[in-house]
Amino acid sequence: MISRDLTWSRAALGVTLLCLGLFATGVGPRPAGEVWALVYDLGFYNAVYAGAALVCLLTVRRSRADRLAWSALAVAILLGLVGNLVYSLVIAPLDEEPFPSVADLFYLGYYVPLYVALLALIRARVTRFHTSMWLDGVVGALGAGAVAVALMLGPALELTDGDTAAVVTSLAYPIADVVLLALLVAVGAILGVRRDRTLLLLAAAIVANLVGDIVFLDLATQGIYIEGGLLDLTWLTAVTLMAVAAHSGRRPTQHPAMTTTRVGWRVLAVPLACNVASLLVLGLDAGSRFNPAAAWLAVGCVLSALARVAVTFHEVRAFSRVKEEARTDELTGLPNRRALYEQVTTALGTASASHPAALLLLDLDGFKHVNDSLGHHAGDHLLRQIGPKLLPALRGGDLLARLGGDEFAVLLPDADLDQARTLAERLHELVREPVTVEGIRLHVGVSIGVAGAPVPAATVDELMRCADVAMYSAKSARAGVHVYVPDPTTGTADRLRIMEDLRTALERGDEIEVHLQPQVDLREGAVVGAEALVRWRHPVRGLLAPAQLLPAAEQAGLLRPLADTVLELALSAASDWWPEQEVPVSVNLAAANVTDLDLPGKVAQALVRHGLPARALTLELVEDTLMTDPERGQRVLGELRSLGVRTSIDDYGTGYSSLAYLRNLPADELKLDRSLVLDVGTDAKVAAIVRHTVALAHELGISVVAEGVEDDGTRAVLAGLGCDTVQGFAIGHPMPVVDFRAWLAARPSTLLDALPS
Repeated sequence: MISRDLTWSRAALGVTLLCLGLFATGVGPRPAGEVWALVYDLGFYNAVYAGAALVCLLTVRRSRADRLAWSALAVAILLGLVGNLVYSLVIAPLDEEPFPSVADLFYLGYYVPLYVALLALIRARVTRFHTSMWLDGVVGALGAGAVAVALMLGPALELTDGDTAAVVTSLAYPIADVVLLALLVAVGAILGVRRDRTLLLLAAAIVANLVGDIVFLDLATQGIYIEGGLLDLTWLTAVTLMAVAAHSGRRPTQHPAMTTTRVGWRVLAVPLACNVASLLVLGLDAGSRFNPAAAWLAVGCVLSALARVAVTFHEVRAFSRVKEEARTDELTGLPNRRALYEQVTTALGTASASHPAALLLLDLDGFKHVNDSLGHHAGDHLLRQIGPKLLPALRGGDLLARLGGDEFAVLLPDADLDQARTLAERLHELVREPVTVEGIRLHVGVSIGVAGAPVPAATVDELMRCADVAMYSAKSARAGVHVYVPDPTTGTADRLRIMEDLRTALERGDEIEVHLQPQVDLREGAVVGAEALVRWRHPVRGLLAPAQLLPAAEQAGLLRPLADTVLELALSAASDWWPEQEVPVSVNLAAANVTDLDLPGKVAQALVRHGLPARALTLELVEDTLMTDPERGQRVLGELRSLGVRTSIDDYGTGYSSLAYLRNLPADELKLDRSLVLDVGTDAKVAAIVRHTVALAHELGISVVAEGVEDDGTRAVLAGLGCDTVQGFAIGHPMPVVDFRAWLAARPSTLLDALPS
């Protein structure tokens, strides 16, 4: 339908242009006779109107853009066409032409839908009007009206002699033209100077129409107008331009003034020109040469312009305020992340080896505990006290900003790493000073990462990433302050690239995978579990093991999302063989996971999502992961056990010694580290440690798993020492999920015959 209407529109526009060209051949000498007069003045002339109206109507059918404008324009052209026909067929043949006549009703009616079309064009392009836009329109209309009245309407207003109807009709035409001109200029003032082809074509059409009316008024006043002459081309050109505007009209775009303050030469050009024109009218009217209406319109234009100046001042001030608020943290009043990035960009632009810059990234320790214990209002109160604490210690050009949450940053635009470290240590001590929140005296720590520029970081993102890595290192080591120093074996850019690749891999979810290593019961030989070991199938570097993956995840602060991904993959794998073979899967947890109060809920949802019972999952943690926050860790593990999920202490014997943990920690399983297991068959002391550890664990109701079992002799010794389960190369290497599934399906229900005694 749209394609067909477009074809018809092209044809109608072609006919319009053809008839305009044919009529132009007769504005000079033309063949004599009534027939040729009818062909030109009735045929070609009105065919232009008919073709233009048809183009507008077809545009209404095929396009929703400016539909009201094209409908009104079609009505205007049709009214002009009817007026032409009435005049040519009814009025002109009379012996004495009446004035006013019926044709004048149609000619004057032509202006009303033309006004509607202009207003519709504005409405389609501006969905919400600002005060300044209204004032621009008023300035444009009054200025254009002042000039039009002074130059065009003045002589017409003097024609007050004769029949009242004739006088009123004579005045109606120039007044309608003045209103049309004022409305056109108002549209330009509201929308500003812009490359809108539709508006430019329509403006040209209206200007052509106005030129024709002005010249006609002058010629008619002198009684020398000749029908069918060169002047008639102005009106035909006007309707043809309207047709071209309709045919080539595009969907209107929202005006920039909707999203920006209304200042700039494109917006102010038309109102400024109108204001200057009004001042000229007032200046030239000192001798009262113009009609008084021109002076009053000029005065109104100037007053409106003064009001526009006041509104502009208000808008600029409001814009400055909004701009400032956009760069200010609402809670603390400090600069926010956007302001920091701008200042860091500026600092990096001038940083050099002789004038280095530094960035400090601060993350409060224990802030979540304050929120959880005292409420978020108390946490907000604490955050508001950070700025007043730290600002006195900074230099004049330093910038303290809040990045969000409990993260702050300090930009040192002219400081080396030694100066940055000294300041960081000073800030560390200041934050550690006690604060009073909700009537409670609190001590809050902070971890600070320090990074320098232009070495090793030359861009904003690299500097932020280096400081972030240093901050997490400070938090992990509980060092308070850590300065980022590039690894001499790995370039900074390479390390940052690996971290960014890991972040992308976790978001996509198609590069992280798990390999499964079986665990076998020593008494019955049955497969009683499988440990899920993370692997990263990097698109360039190949398959990366945990030793390469986990440090990057820790430095980038991605241990928690990585563990969530591994949990999802492990449970998905277990759901493939459960319940035909009830082999649980074990997943390792980092400190960030153990202290995550949302972890029990995540685990419960994941089990339900994969249709698995709680006994299908065992969560492993290293001894020292609970050192970060023992109380919270015990709470999380207790909730997991209440769900029915088993918990295991991994790498037992390598970290802090654990008798107290065995007493207090809610654990179901103890995994002996390979460093003990390897020498258990050759070192009597190691064998004694393992024997007594197994006995103690059994007394506490905890089963024992020995990992790193690489030969059958070690397996036999561990069986003699009372160990419950073994895991290692002697049983099976870590395998992809598909291979493990095949391995598991091929095993008998017991491996006693397969495992030598």
